[in-house]
Amino acid sequence: MIERRQSREAHATGSQVEHASGPGNRVFDSTREFAAMALERAAEKMRDLREGVSDTAIAAQRKVHGYAGATSRYIADQPMRAALIAAGIGALVTAVILISRRRGNRY
Repeated sequence: MIERRQSREAHATGSQVEHASGPGNRVFDSTREFAAMALERAAEKMRDLREGVSDTAIAAQRKVHGYAGATSRYIADQPMRAALIAAGIGALVTAVILISRRRGNRY
């Protein structure tokens, strides 16, 4: 009689676990699917971001090459003017450095 009662209780408990795990499993599966979709969207956005950065870097590199070519042509066409411009910029940078050092000593 005790065995029969334990068997009924075990069967009832097992069916309760199966019944309770049904909605829990669906929630778990739903959460897993949601997380997988979120990860996929994040990976897709990262790919798009990488492509955008790559495109921007290529465009910047082309511009720098264009400016370098224009500068080289200018120096070849106007060497004296280019040297005077370089000397003027050098003097300006030196003046800025000297002025900033003087101000730094006052404080």
